[in-house]
Amino acid sequence: MSHDFRADLHCHSTCSDGTLTPVQLVQMAKKNGLSGLSITDHDTIEAYQTAPEEAKKCGILLGSGVELSCAFKNHHIHLLGYDFSLTSPELHAFCSKHLVRRNERNEKILAKLAKLRMPMTLEEIKRANPLTTTIGRPHIAKCMIEKGYVKTIKEAFNSYIGDGKRCYDGEDSFSAEETISIVHGAGGKAFLAHPHLLESRKLAEDLLSLPFDGIECHYGKFLPEEEKRWMKLADSKGLLMSGGSDFHGHEGYVSLGSSWVNEETFHKIFSRK
Repeated sequence: MSHDFRADLHCHSTCSDGTLTPVQLVQMAKKNGLSGLSITDHDTIEAYQTAPEEAKKCGILLGSGVELSCAFKNHHIHLLGYDFSLTSPELHAFCSKHLVRRNERNEKILAKLAKLRMPMTLEEIKRANPLTTTIGRPHIAKCMIEKGYVKTIKEAFNSYIGDGKRCYDGEDSFSAEETISIVHGAGGKAFLAHPHLLESRKLAEDLLSLPFDGIECHYGKFLPEEEKRWMKLADSKGLLMSGGSDFHGHEGYVSLGSSWVNEETFHKIFSRK
């Protein structure tokens, strides 16, 4: 096993809300000295149309990944799917449903903002993000800044479009149970993403009664003692441990590879040949 092997298993490209294309992400992984990568865009696996070829060129091991939004007991949860088949028709259909749901949600959020005299159109937002294929709340927030409605992305979320805020649309999401079953059906493994963001330890315990395969124990902004807590929990339940930076691009606070897993862990998660 190589001691200098590092793999970042949580990052986003322009296929969701990142600022680098999948190809640029792979190139950055190489530049940052990473040996492995998984691109985990929100509710889409489109990055894998272009990333695998570039990963081959750069000598980077690329494992299939996705970050899926779902609901559990009225809570908004993120789940990471890894090591699934990229040709699974069920997973492709599921991602398409997510896209429809996201577009409907965007329209509802924009309608609520317009009522508060903050008008903008989806077309404007798309024009401002030409490389982006899936428009989400971060893109809406950026447009709000450009129009002078808010000063920061944080303000946009905290005052208007964050979960539970007045312009948020709490759309019916797919259940965590259904989401895990889709990932398993595609031959993949389901991990609980950034568990420290959950509202309570009780919620994490309840969630882990579902057939998860692992927990994201190493994360961009976790403190070491926090990581240890989740590692202990994963260990006690016989679950795999994943890790990554949650890198979104140049405007973020974390760099690609700032959180990672070693070679042994990478191969435990990505066993698909």
